[in-house]
Amino acid sequence: MDFDQFYYLDEHHAACTGVECQVPSPVNWASLVNWSDADSPQCGPAPLIGLIDTGVNVEHAALKGQAVEVISLPERRAMASLQDHGTAIAALLVGRPTSQTPGLLPGARIVAVDAFYRDGGTADRTDVMTLVAAIEALAERGVRVMNMSLSGPSNEVLQKAIAAAQAKGIVIVAAAGNNGAGAEPSYPAAYPGVVAVTAIDNDLNVYRRATRGPYVDLSAPGVNVWTASAKGSAMLRTGTSYAVPFVSAAASLALAWNPALDAKAVQSQLEAHTRDLGQPGRDPTFGVGLIQMSGLCKQPVATPTVASGPEPSSAASYQEQFVDMP
Repeated sequence: MDFDQFYYLDEHHAACTGVECQVPSPVNWASLVNWSDADSPQCGPAPLIGLIDTGVNVEHAALKGQAVEVISLPERRAMASLQDHGTAIAALLVGRPTSQTPGLLPGARIVAVDAFYRDGGTADRTDVMTLVAAIEALAERGVRVMNMSLSGPSNEVLQKAIAAAQAKGIVIVAAAGNNGAGAEPSYPAAYPGVVAVTAIDNDLNVYRRATRGPYVDLSAPGVNVWTASAKGSAMLRTGTSYAVPFVSAAASLALAWNPALDAKAVQSQLEAHTRDLGQPGRDPTFGVGLIQMSGLCKQPVATPTVASGPEPSSAASYQEQFVDMP
């Protein structure tokens, strides 16, 4: 037994400040994480990926025609969630190669659960029982990787649901959180066996709002990532939310190569394919290091240019597009 606590996307709409708000030069995140050559075949069929997030605009140019199924839970407490966050995460994973925001694994299949709703009409949030229902729904569908770009407090009921999914061989990848260096650990990322992902920028610096601690496992691009906007365009986005799909994609590659791997073995594979950052070895800021895709399967996969935005026309136009999320 525990409280039915709330979990948020921790979206920040405040004016953008700091070095990440300077006009960036386009960055090829695929190179940063050591993705393979564009003409190489995919290493094998990617496993079914589960996404627990807000709604997803499947009619977006980046997702139209892609294998994205969105399921809604039967009981809704309030107004439906906005689709922006879920659309952005889905596009990072499976965006069409010919779109403005090609994804990491465009040939993969996603089952997405719209687990969020509007809090008084102003913010998207979810709760423990809704998250548990989403986890169980995805487990029943046979997903092997579960992307959870969300954070909140520790909860024993949620922890049991996470552990039950892990026992079925599901790799759970979650955001380390956006609460700052001195904050308490974020959950579900801090639960045992969950792959906790923090965000870095193109200079290999940690995202200034990222929560830190010994539970952080891996780093991935999460500052100024170019991805889809639900309104039909694309935006630069920042937060540990946007680092999670890189590691979810990496876990999918490991399972494509060897579907027999359990969750613990997949995490070991991921941690063995990193670039050390910060202090030598594991540290509470970067974890084991920056995920490296090369070598996760015997054959390489196609290279998307997932995070290269268009050439900026002016500082003002870019600063209007920044969004910070977990």
